[in-house]
Amino acid sequence: MEKAIQVKGLQKSYKQLHVLKGVDFEVEKGSIFALLGSNGAGKTTIVKILTTLLKQDVGVATVGGFDVASKPDHVRQSISLTGQFAAVDEILTGRENLILIAKLRHLKNPREVADNMLKRFGLTDAADRKASTYSGGMRRRLDIALSLVGNPQIIFLDEPTTGLDPEARIEVWKTVKELADGGTTIFLTTQYLDEAEQLADRIAILHEGRIIANGTLSELKKLFPQAKVEYVEKQPSLEEIFLAIVGKKEAM
Repeated sequence: MEKAIQVKGLQKSYKQLHVLKGVDFEVEKGSIFALLGSNGAGKTTIVKILTTLLKQDVGVATVGGFDVASKPDHVRQSISLTGQFAAVDEILTGRENLILIAKLRHLKNPREVADNMLKRFGLTDAADRKASTYSGGMRRRLDIALSLVGNPQIIFLDEPTTGLDPEARIEVWKTVKELADGGTTIFLTTQYLDEAEQLADRIAILHEGRIIANGTLSELKKLFPQAKVEYVEKQPSLEEIFLAIVGKKEAM
């Protein structure tokens, strides 16, 4: 399949701290790729390099077919980045935020673009409220909507559910799946194993500056010894309990 992102031999140091020590991976077009790693593993550094916010010391990286070092302007035109914290203007309404970005991208009919995005992300009813009144999940949905104005081919989500409550996280998961189903390539960094398990087509694990595992969930499971089979009563997961309780409350 066609590759949306290709990385080979990526290295980066900050003074005496060697953060990336030779990172290699590829991301297929239209897929969800999850990069797992603990705090300080170098996930955000990789995202900054791939989005042209930071230059690598060694190695090659191409995004959307363009080299990030020699053709940064071409890369920026084909991508969008959503960071760990929602970058919305809380003084403006949801609609005004979207119109502003559409104008900055020099799009025709910015109000129509905004209306389409509000509908797509289920924010029409809150369109004329200030973003400061939005819940965490709504604010993150608006943030992702802002990132998609102009239909970028590739979207980078750097720990998009950090600090969100369980219900808001599930909202974001649904949005990410819908984006991938529509053909958008998603590069996702996360610390949450369940998030990668729910969303990703391929998962890479970054540890001490290197990719130590890379594959589908089923491929990664084969790296571990086969589990001992025991017959026990199946207990519902916390997510199942949460959804059941919330569902009953909404039905009342």
